[in-house]
Amino acid sequence: MIQLQTLLNESLIRTKHVENAAAIAINEREVCASTSGFYVPPENAINLIYAFYKNLLQVRKEGLYFKQKHYKCVRADEHSIYLKNADGGLIVVKTKAFILIAMYRVGMYPSVCVEAVEKLGKTNTCTCVPACQWFTDWLCS
Repeated sequence: MIQLQTLLNESLIRTKHVENAAAIAINEREVCASTSGFYVPPENAINLIYAFYKNLLQVRKEGLYFKQKHYKCVRADEHSIYLKNADGGLIVVKTKAFILIAMYRVGMYPSVCVEAVEKLGKTNTCTCVPACQWFTDWLCS
């Protein structure tokens, strides 16, 4: 989905505080878009979906492995999971149709990353890419 990749780039990467981003289609249980060069292994995509639906308490207590690195949980609720390690962090936001993933590295501001991903997950309008209004409606419906 080129529109979704454009949305990830324009809404997240453009902030300069998101290094990589991806969207996982919940029903299909697979990554449907990601920023250039960012690969999310299928087992990681499924683990993130299960984190919201089956393992939220465990993620809060033990953290989560993503791409063979352990992340400590900073916050976890039914809408978002914030994780960090020595190299940076991982922000995961659930919408009705997608799990949005954003990674930041040391030197980037986690608060800017969080704000951008949360806003994308809740937005019903898209001013950054005029042609994607239909897509953000679908993203959040």
